[in-house]
Amino acid sequence: MSHSLTIALAQLNAVVGGLDANVDAILAARSAAAGADLLVTPELSVIGYPPEDLVLKPALVAAAAARVARLAAATADGGPALLVGAPLAEDGKLYNAAFLLDGGHIIGVTRKHDLPNYGTFDEKRVFDAGPLPGPLAFRGARLGVPICEDIWTPEVTECLAETGADLLIVPNGSPYEVGKDDRRLSLAVSRVSETGLPLVYLNRVGGQDELVFDGASFVINADRKLAVQLPDWEEAFVSTHWTRSGHHWTCAPGTIAPRDEDPADVYHAMLVALRDYVNRNGFPGVVLGLSGGIDSALSAAVAVDALGADRVWCVMMPSPYTSADSLEDAAACARMLGCRLDTVGIGPAMEAFRSMLAPMFAGRAADTTEENIQSRIRGLSLMAISNKFGPMLLTTGNKSEMSVGYATIYGDMAGGYSVLKDVYKTTVFKLSEWRNRQRPRLGLGPAGPVMPQRVIDKPPTAELRDNQTDQDSLPPYDLLDRILMGLVEQEQSAAELVAAGIDAATVTRIERLLYIAEYKRRQAPPGVKIGGRNFGRDRRYPISNAFRTA
Repeated sequence: MSHSLTIALAQLNAVVGGLDANVDAILAARSAAAGADLLVTPELSVIGYPPEDLVLKPALVAAAAARVARLAAATADGGPALLVGAPLAEDGKLYNAAFLLDGGHIIGVTRKHDLPNYGTFDEKRVFDAGPLPGPLAFRGARLGVPICEDIWTPEVTECLAETGADLLIVPNGSPYEVGKDDRRLSLAVSRVSETGLPLVYLNRVGGQDELVFDGASFVINADRKLAVQLPDWEEAFVSTHWTRSGHHWTCAPGTIAPRDEDPADVYHAMLVALRDYVNRNGFPGVVLGLSGGIDSALSAAVAVDALGADRVWCVMMPSPYTSADSLEDAAACARMLGCRLDTVGIGPAMEAFRSMLAPMFAGRAADTTEENIQSRIRGLSLMAISNKFGPMLLTTGNKSEMSVGYATIYGDMAGGYSVLKDVYKTTVFKLSEWRNRQRPRLGLGPAGPVMPQRVIDKPPTAELRDNQTDQDSLPPYDLLDRILMGLVEQEQSAAELVAAGIDAATVTRIERLLYIAEYKRRQAPPGVKIGGRNFGRDRRYPISNAFRTA
């Protein structure tokens, strides 16, 4: 019976569908783990997580099986064993599985039992639930391998403890959301307390469409003390050293990496998600409209931090309503960030549309129609630059605006990705203040301020008519976001918000705007999930909806 083990942990950024690249990364980590007994990788590390309906393709499942066989063969050299994740087709069913590979063979398999089917998850759509698992025998130890959701309730870990597991190793694909890292740690402590077993929590990192994974993997001993903490947001590798005393395994204390505090974690979530989205979809960079306002300034800063200034192209598109302050502030932002700025005036296009539509619009006063035309001219111009030169158009609208429909479909909503899609306006202010004081740890942008303080301080405005501000037609953003947090994040009724002291007419109006803007949000570009109820994956409301809670 072995009295010591070295277990290496590889916190990887797997590419969904990039099987060969993922296998190469696993083998590179195995080389780095020379001398270890076992290398552990995150959930579905062979095919990437989440695969969504891609995993329903038999060709992908067959290709994954071939890659697992290749990884198994690599362990014939007597080096570290591997614990890798891949789909398993078996007896007409498809499982989310973890494979233990050693000595050139597959020596154990665990099938995920508890399939998440809420919020961003719909694994029951593509996978079958495995049976309650037992431990896997490995070099004198018995490894319990619950997969991700399997530890969110006690059933699986209790079964593993009762059937003789010595320690728990948990491969994860757990997406980031605000405050989730503390919930994960608390959950792991609960499982350790219930079973009396130490626990290894290994999470993936990187962006995948609207999800981003923060890593932040850790090891907790049976005494509920943190033994090892990996960094968040970046790939990492660590060897953990375990010893047996009687029937109990203990991990020796190791590195405790600091975790991001708020709002650095939100900023890094946007940065990593945009970086991986742009790079993995083959774009040379991004282009965005830089208006002199705070949303576009923050979006540009995130883009420069994610991609570098040479891959960010900003375009100022003034109209007759654009102020001198906005022109100066846009130029200052681009100068502070070190990125390209071009100016394309939209006045000629506005006049062309006015002349073209004048016979049809005769006798009708100007209204939001003409304002929306300006926004659509800008969207058309930016898409033309994107088509001609190749950079992806980055959309700059925030969650507060998208919630109430204060965004122009086919105008400022046009684009390929939005880093602010799940960020309320009050958080935009907080992030901008933070970024002006501090460079993000993974950022490629400048160390100093990235926008003039005036951009943060001045009243937000779309400048689509003379003397316009957002607060002409919306409540102050601190009040608006308070209402939206209740309606969207907490699913409160309008009556509950009124009972909490908010003006009834204001709540009723915002609820109506929220519901009638659903059709716009269905046509919005993807954007990174930040909170617990993002539009699209988490919150799926009918477009045709007559229900009101006032």
